[in-house]
Amino acid sequence: MSSSAESLLPRETPVQLIDPSGAAVADPQFSAPSAEELVGAYGALVAGRRINDQCNALVRQGRLAVYPSSNGQEACQIAAARVLRETDWLFPTYRDSVSVIARGVQPEQAMVLLRGDWHSGYDPNEFRVAPQATPLATQLLHAVGFAHAAKLRGEDTVVLAMCGDGATSEGDFHEAMNFAAVFHLPVVFFVQNNEFAISVPLSRQTAAPSLAHKAIGYGLPGERVDGNDVAALLAVLGSAVDRARAGGGPSLVEAHTYRMLAHTNADDDTRYREHEEVQAWIERDPLARVRAHLRAAGLLDEATEERFTANAERTATELREAMNAEPAVDPEELFSHVYAEQPATLSAQWALLQDEIARTEAPA
Repeated sequence: MSSSAESLLPRETPVQLIDPSGAAVADPQFSAPSAEELVGAYGALVAGRRINDQCNALVRQGRLAVYPSSNGQEACQIAAARVLRETDWLFPTYRDSVSVIARGVQPEQAMVLLRGDWHSGYDPNEFRVAPQATPLATQLLHAVGFAHAAKLRGEDTVVLAMCGDGATSEGDFHEAMNFAAVFHLPVVFFVQNNEFAISVPLSRQTAAPSLAHKAIGYGLPGERVDGNDVAALLAVLGSAVDRARAGGGPSLVEAHTYRMLAHTNADDDTRYREHEEVQAWIERDPLARVRAHLRAAGLLDEATEERFTANAERTATELREAMNAEPAVDPEELFSHVYAEQPATLSAQWALLQDEIARTEAPA
């Protein structure tokens, strides 16, 4: 294999800068983020975990229709949002609500889709966050198209496209990778490998040494990173984003993490994985890891911890109150955004519905 081809291959072991005990790990290629960056990331992790917990409670209370929790994957969520500039774009999946919120979207706006309302709940252009995608891998094609347009306009925009390991089994994933590589686009494909595509384990999805190894087939570099190490994620994703912005083209980053809870509230994960397997990942918790590191380094005191906890609780309270309020429903919205100019057939349907509403509301 040529040296240029070898440079595209990922490492045999994922990049790690903080081990599960909180100890720093030296790396020949990637430097640890600054103390300020790590403390800020920890605060965001605390908020992310609290949002996950609150949303799981809202599902049980009937205030959310569904919630795909990212509990255990918060380091991936926070790092993805924090490595981007304001002018960059994030293309998330349905499980990336914490990343969407970390990008600046109000929590109650991010939950509109998962409550069952008809739209995404936020303005993608305002926050430079695409609507959360429920179909697997479709957002990757959208991300590549957006990056192509940005390149044609001469912008320095970088697009970070998130997906899970299950998405790598979809044709859209491969089409997006190939197009991005051929046209040398500023895209970072970020795969959160949490070991399961609903109930399908990774071993039944691919025979490749890792998902990052798939990158070389398209002529772009792949990298593996400990997905529960926020320091390593910030360093690896940050490097990939910088490379894309400098004209280096697309890359694939695979984060090795674990989905601690069921796929969604509609899933029974006890049918396809053992309790002991889940418990083993508790020791790799991304929050506990960076907290131990910061505490040992004297960078995190009780006052800062209390401030982060209070901020997270305030966010959870605001989200809970917003979800407990009944949404104001306007039936006309069913017809307002179907066509730029409403055809007569749709106008007739709206008139019919207005008549039915009027008869329903009329006194008996």
